[in-house]
Parts: sequence; structure tokens; C-alpha cells
Amino acid sequence: MGIQSEQLLDQENYRGLEFFDTFLGNAKKYDNVLVMSNNKRELSNVSFDFVRYANCWEDADVLTEALEVQQGEKVLSIASAGDNSFSLLINQPEVVVAVDVNPIQLHLIELKRLAIKYMSQEEYLAFVGFVLADPKEKLKTYERLKSELSSEARAYWDQKTDAIEKGIINDGKFERYFRMFAKRVVPLIHSRKTTLKLMEEKDAQAQIDFYNDKWHTWRWKWFFKTFFSNKVMGWLGRDPSFLNEVEGSVSTFILNKAKEHLSSVYCQDNLFLNYAMTGKFLGKLPHYCQEGNYERVKENIDALVLFKGLVQDVAPKYNGFHAFNLSNIFEYLNEDITTGVAKSLEELAAPGARVAYWNLMVDRFLSNYNPKFQYQKEKSESFSERDKGFFYKRFVLDLL
Repeated sequence: MGIQSEQLLDQENYRGLEFFDTFLGNAKKYDNVLVMSNNKRELSNVSFDFVRYANCWEDADVLTEALEVQQGEKVLSIASAGDNSFSLLINQPEVVVAVDVNPIQLHLIELKRLAIKYMSQEEYLAFVGFVLADPKEKLKTYERLKSELSSEARAYWDQKTDAIEKGIINDGKFERYFRMFAKRVVPLIHSRKTTLKLMEEKDAQAQIDFYNDKWHTWRWKWFFKTFFSNKVMGWLGRDPSFLNEVEGSVSTFILNKAKEHLSSVYCQDNLFLNYAMTGKFLGKLPHYCQEGNYERVKENIDALVLFKGLVQDVAPKYNGFHAFNLSNIFEYLNEDITTGVAKSLEELAAPGARVAYWNLMVDRFLSNYNPKFQYQKEKSESFSERDKGFFYKRFVLDLL
């Protein structure tokens, strides 16, 4: 596949296209491997030996408002990069159990948790990579912290000093995917000035006009759909097994979701969009490390417990949870497994429990698999409308 209107491109963009041709060639080779492999692979074959997500890519503002965690409650949270589990500490729950099958994700959270415990907000932002800082100072900080890490986490991070120097929030596979988009692809579409203009404050009609008149070009559509295609996303972003339950074109779905968001005023204050378009957060901070929130997280940081395993594995040690953050786990599960998880969640929950999760491209409602769960349609739609995770189809809140 190539671009026929090559004459429209300046020399710099042409060099970028040479990169993109190589890039697509590699993606096609990868796609051939997938065709030859068992494309019904179970999640047990997913690699769990690296950081997949260095940040959480679900909106913690929406999550915390929906779950309304109260002092003394118990919370079960999908761990991922830890950010949203930290946010759920703010109102002093008794415990937040952060669960993940990937031990490396838990090593990441363990280091973040330790840094929060001993650092001011300013020190933390510098250490993890939200602001520029001397790489050597980061290593010195790690050397002071590492004695309190578990032996497994310490062994992992001792071999990842390059990630510490660059900032651990940039170390995920998904973050590298977005940075490649920002560095290699976005400049082929729009200038940096135009990109920043998209996210500047303006009224609702001006945002719509800018998107339609300046942003939504043939270049935007072609490059976006190519980069976020099933095969490229599987190669560079998410594991291909995570797309087993998806039907239809990933890129078309995400392009349509991007159009909704980029033509609305909600895109102007979106840290996720900043990172995807520029490779940086540009001063926008995740909920847990914003001023005021960070101090409250720090006060209750010892209430965060890490658990390696599946959600249903938590039962022998913990139960009676009042709130659940399930990220988008149902995206990866077939209907039979979802039915089993829905039953396990009922057994883990306290009466009146709140359950929050996201649908990306696979429609999953717990109420369809266990009638004890009651879908809160009006609230869910309201939260979905202002969700910073614009690529998600919907945010779902259920009550038990």
C-alpha cells in the first residue's frame, strides 16, 4: 500500500514516508507470522516478561467519581500501571488490592509505591519522568530506595537502569507505540503548530470548525488507519491475543472515536491525547499525582496491597469488596469465561458493591452474564461522554 499523491509531500515528509514503508513492511511480515500461528491463542500464551503499560490509560477522574469509595471500604482494582489504584486510595479505604497476572507490572507499581511513600510530589514527578531531571540523580534515588523493594522487583529494576534514567513512566510497550506515532507519524500529517492548536482552548463551535477545516485531512485518515490497524497495533501496541474477541476493523473504530473526541472541547484538557500526539504529557498530570491528590494518596499508601493472579484468585485471602475497578478485562475474555468471572465477582462483593469497567471494541455488560448486577445506564452514559480515554466505546457502572 502506498500514497499516490507523493508530489504533495515536502522532502522532510518524504524521508518520513521511507521510514513508514519500512515500518509497514515489518508489520506485514509480522502479520504473516500471525496467519501461520494459531490465531485462537488463549491469554495464557501472552508474554508477561516486560512492562506493557507504564501508565494507566483509563480516566481516573471518571473512575473515582463513579465508584465513590468511602473511608474504611475494601476495593479490588486491576493493577496495570498502578495509577488508578493509587487514585482509589484518596478517601482512605481500608485496603485497595491491586491484582495483575503480569509480575512485571507489579514490580513497576512496587517502585512507584515506594517512591510515593518517601518523596514529595515534586521529587516524585522528577524521579518517574513527568518532568525533566538529571538521569544520574534518578539512579542515586533508586539506589536509596531499592533496599525496600521485594527481591524479585529489585532484581528486575537492577537490570533496567536505562528505564530509570529515562523515567519509568515511559518504559511501557504501549507508551513506545504512542511515542512512535507522535514522533514518526504525526509530523507526516500536521505541523507541530497545528497539532498544538488542536488542543488549545477554544469554544465548542471553534473546535468543530478547526477539526473539520484543518485537521480531518486525507493524510490524517490514511496514516491513522494504517498505524492503528489490527496488525500494527498487535505488532507494536497490544498483544494480538487481546484482539481475539474483536470483530471488524480496529482502525475504523478508533478513527471514529477520535473524530468524536477531537471535535469536542473535551480534547483540550486531555493528558492521554497530549501523549499520543506529542509523546509527552505537556504538563498534564494523572489524577493520582496532581497537587492535593498526591498528598492524600501518600497518606494512605500503605493500604495498597499487590496481588499476583486473576481476579477470581483473590477470594481465598480477601472478600467483601465494596468497589471494583476492572479496567477493560472483559475485552479479552470470551463469553463463557466472562460468565464465570461474573459469578466470582458476586462472591467477592459486599452487598451494594459498585463495579466499574470499560468496553473498547467488545460489548460486555455484567448484567447480561449475571442478573444480580444492575447496569446504571444514565450514569454510565454521562461518564462516557466526558471520558478522557476517548478511544473506549463506553464506561460501564454496575451496582450489585
